[in-house]
Amino acid sequence: MPSPVRPRGLYLITPDEPDTGRLLARVEPVLATGPCWLQYRNKPAGSAKRLEQARALLPACARHGVPLLVNDDWRLAQEIGAAGAHLGEGDGVIAEARAAMGATAVLGASCYDDMARARAAVDAGASYVAFGAFFPSSTKPAARRATPALLAQARRLGVPVVAIGGVTPDNGRQLVEAGADLLAVIAGVFEAPDPVAAARAYQACFAPPSPDLDSPT
Repeated sequence: MPSPVRPRGLYLITPDEPDTGRLLARVEPVLATGPCWLQYRNKPAGSAKRLEQARALLPACARHGVPLLVNDDWRLAQEIGAAGAHLGEGDGVIAEARAAMGATAVLGASCYDDMARARAAVDAGASYVAFGAFFPSSTKPAARRATPALLAQARRLGVPVVAIGGVTPDNGRQLVEAGADLLAVIAGVFEAPDPVAAARAYQACFAPPSPDLDSPT
C-alpha cells in the first residue's frame, strides 16, 4: 500500500529502557529534532511494561507531531491508538494487520536482504519496507547483511524504503544516495554522547551535498 506522502529522514527507534520515566526523558529531546517516525521497541519487556511505555510515549509524540509505531505487535498499536506497527518475521501477518487497523495505519515490514519478501509485503498491504543490516550492528550482531543495490531495486515497489543496521552519520549518506528514504537508528542516537546532536547529524545525510567551491563554474 503506497504511502500518500513519501517520508524522508530519520526513523528513530527507542532503546531497551526498563524505566518508563527515563525512557521518556531520553526520547523527548530527540523528538524535538523532527524525526519522521518513532518506533517503540523494547524486546526484553513483558506485555504490561510494553503497554505502559507505549501509552506513555503517545502524548510525547503528539506534542512533537511525530507518528508512533509499535515494533512487533500490531494489536498493541491498535489498542493504544498508535499510528501503526512494524512487523518482522514471526510478528504477524501484514494482511491481517491491514484489515484490522485500516487503510490509514502505517505498517512496515522487515525484509532483511530479501526482495521477494518485500514484494510480498507490499502486495499484502505494507506501507514501507525495511532492509538491513547494511553494516555491523551492536543491536543485532548476527543480522543478515543487505547490500545498497537492494535499496534502488526496492524503490520500484512504490513505498518508502528504510535502511537499518549499523547506520552512522558517516555511512548514512551513501545509503540515501542508493535509494533509502529513511535511516532507522537506535544505538547511533541513544548511545551517542549527545543524542540530539547525533539525530541532527543523521538528518544532515538527507541535505543536498555542499557545492565544491574549488570546482570550475
